[in-house]
Amino acid sequence: MPRESLNHCLRGLQDEVLVLGSMVDKAIARSIKALQDRDLELARQVVANDANINQKRLDVEEKCIELIVTQQPVASDLRVIIAVLNIIIDLERIGDHAEGIAKITIMIGDEPPLKPLIDLPRMAEKARDMLRRSLDAFVGRDSEAAMKISAEDDEVDNLYDQVYRELLTFMLEDPRTITKATRLIWVAHNLERSADRATNICERVVFSVTGQMEEIGASKY
Repeated sequence: MPRESLNHCLRGLQDEVLVLGSMVDKAIARSIKALQDRDLELARQVVANDANINQKRLDVEEKCIELIVTQQPVASDLRVIIAVLNIIIDLERIGDHAEGIAKITIMIGDEPPLKPLIDLPRMAEKARDMLRRSLDAFVGRDSEAAMKISAEDDEVDNLYDQVYRELLTFMLEDPRTITKATRLIWVAHNLERSADRATNICERVVFSVTGQMEEIGASKY
């Protein structure tokens, strides 16, 4: 494949990653809105749309494999393709976390809220911000930006710890709140993991630029 044509294919692959990233970003935003508004119909839409995210990931994966099998990408091109294969997995997982939040919202139903939702939306916004900027770093091949973004995961971890401690206090003071508090902890966990996935994407950005695969965040498995 001529160089110009291969570059065109790689740009197309990059665009597909951004489309998937946008789908996932919207899923997180809608899942939190559904939780805040007790909008069960919106929550069901998030759950249903997860199938579209999964299919998009498979479509991008097929294009990556086809490019590897039918063309002869050089080392730098191959790093980009491998990075894409890993990034789309993390994007799909973030979509799963959004789906998880939507399912929790459906479980909660029209129950009165345990407490005002303040820190959970903050966690969601921070995770979304990290996700968007990690994809910008990928497009711009900006390894320095990726390193900085990954360091911000501590902010989400701190918010998670804060939410966890507060909800644990509710449970200790009144055992009748255990179910409600536990569900909100599940929401916080999904958001914390979403930020971890954004950190994983940053690691792939660094790999695609430098060829070095290193852990630059504290992802939890």
